[in-house]
Amino acid sequence: MYPLKFKPILKQTIWGGDKINELKQIHKGMPSVGESWEISAVEGAESVVANGEYKGYTLSRLIRQLKDELVGTDIYARFGGKFPLLVKFIDAHEDLSIQVHPDDNLAMKRHNSLGKTEMWYVLHADKDARLIAGFSKRITPKQYKEKVNDGSFADVLQSYEVQEGDVYYIPAGRVHSLGKGTMVAEIQETSDLTYRIFDYNRKDKDGHTRPLHISQAVDAIDYDDVETDAKVAYELVDNEPVEVVSSPKFTTSVYHVTEEVTCDYSELDSFVILICAKGACKIIDGETVTAMKAGETVLLAATTQVVRLEPDDEATLLEVYA
Repeated sequence: MYPLKFKPILKQTIWGGDKINELKQIHKGMPSVGESWEISAVEGAESVVANGEYKGYTLSRLIRQLKDELVGTDIYARFGGKFPLLVKFIDAHEDLSIQVHPDDNLAMKRHNSLGKTEMWYVLHADKDARLIAGFSKRITPKQYKEKVNDGSFADVLQSYEVQEGDVYYIPAGRVHSLGKGTMVAEIQETSDLTYRIFDYNRKDKDGHTRPLHISQAVDAIDYDDVETDAKVAYELVDNEPVEVVSSPKFTTSVYHVTEEVTCDYSELDSFVILICAKGACKIIDGETVTAMKAGETVLLAATTQVVRLEPDDEATLLEVYA
């Protein structure tokens, strides 16, 4: 099975900018692109294969045909024809809403959906760019409602200065917001559930404010998430995977590749996603050579045994599996 590329699904948003267009070198005339969905099984926004024998196949059709050969035995048993992860790039030209995502139990009860645990890898950060993640002091659900209503909710949230290469882990229940001037690669569960708590009173192109979900968020918020460091501390090691997130939902490592590297997946019962954050490289799988540059994402089937990564000069990659 060859490395799969997918057509990006570009989404215009009221807070989007032009950095995704620049990163991916596409749709230069399309303004306010806030997100590029790289691999998605979300209904109504499903990825389509862009290369090779399966070009034109949707992700769900691909799973129906290849089953556990694509995703892995255990993952296929758990999720069937549903791909469990969603990968996207996000360009916050303006502040995103302060929000929270429900966990699997609440999401299934309310929406018949997976919840939304996610992580961010910072691709770019303007000077003084910041983000919000978690509480700086403990509050109760009653105080949450009071602070949202009187406009002081942000006063009890943790703020971080953002730099390129930073990693942040955002489990379901953690209140968060990406700040203006930040572009990230986001890895998350397959879910499009977001409870907006505050949206800066912005209006869309039709003059309407976006709906808030203040009441729904009450039961979704983790009120014990106080003074927890959402930023993941790690140090890059050239040509070796550095694990930055290991959760029940996904595991992510960062590779800084300066010479040819061999990746052995023979003992892994999962698909592997490779995201090129910077630079360019070739993925060599037997006789198949797949070029990959910054802003591109590749899916390797669970049957993949060994691949080699050969940088053009150097490359930074994210390696993700379930």
